[in-house]
Amino acid sequence: MTWEHLERGSSPVDWCEGNYLISPDIAEFVNTVSNILFLVGPPFLIYLFKDYGKFIQPAIHMIWILLIVVGLSSAYFHATLSLLGQLLDELTILWVFMATLSLFCPRRHFPRIFKYSRKRFCISMSVFSLTATALSVCYPAVNAFALMLLAIPATYLLYKELQIVADKRVYRLGVRNTTILVVAIVCWINDRMFCDAWSRMNFPYLHGFWHILIFISAYTACVLFAYFFVSDERPESRPQLKYWPSNNFELGVPYVSVNCYKKLDDHI
Repeated sequence: MTWEHLERGSSPVDWCEGNYLISPDIAEFVNTVSNILFLVGPPFLIYLFKDYGKFIQPAIHMIWILLIVVGLSSAYFHATLSLLGQLLDELTILWVFMATLSLFCPRRHFPRIFKYSRKRFCISMSVFSLTATALSVCYPAVNAFALMLLAIPATYLLYKELQIVADKRVYRLGVRNTTILVVAIVCWINDRMFCDAWSRMNFPYLHGFWHILIFISAYTACVLFAYFFVSDERPESRPQLKYWPSNNFELGVPYVSVNCYKKLDDHI
C-alpha cells in the first residue's frame, strides 16, 4: 500500500453527511462520534462475562476487544475518509463476524466435511477470512455490499436456533435483535442510495444511526450465540440469559450467566 492511501479523501466511499462542516479536522463528524458505543460498551461486557470467560470460553473477550477495534477503525475512516481507514473498518467487521461464527456456532450446523470438529471449522473460517481480506484490498469499492451479505447466514443460523430454544426470554431477545438489524440495514441503504432525498430534508445522518443500531445488534447476536454455545456444549452449566441493571428489565444489557463453575475441557 502506498502513502497516497493514507491521505484524507483517498477512499472511493463518501457517505451522505457533509464533509468538514462541524470540525476542520474531522470529515464526517456525526459518523465519527456515533462509534462511541463500540468503545464504551465492550469493557462493560468484559465485566458482565467474566465468569463465562473464566469457566466456559475465554475467547468471548476477544470478540469484545475486536468490537473496540471496529469502533476505532470506523472512527478513523469517517474522520479521514482515507482508503486505509476504509479497509481497516471493513476488515475488522469481517474478522469479528468470522471469529464469532468460528467460536460459537453450534456444532450441529457444521457442514459434514468438518465431522463436528471445531478445530477444522475454525481453520477453514480462517482461510476464508484471509482470502476475503486479500480480495477486499483488490476491490475496495464493493466491500461494504459484500459485508452486508454476511447478515444472511447469521440471520439464518439465529432463526434455526430460535426455532428450538426453550427459554422465551432468549426467543424474545432474538426477535428484537433481528428487528434492530433490519432497521439498521434500512438506515445504511437509505444513506447510501437515497442521499439526495435525505439531504433535502436536512437529515444526512442515517449512517450515524447505523453505527448505533449495528453495535446493539452485533453485541446482542454475540450474546445469543454465546448462550447457544454453552447450551449445546455445556448444558450442565445451566446458562441463563440475564439483564443489567435489572434482570426484570428486558431492554437492559443482556449477558449470559452460568451456574456451574468448572472450566471447559479442551475437546475441539
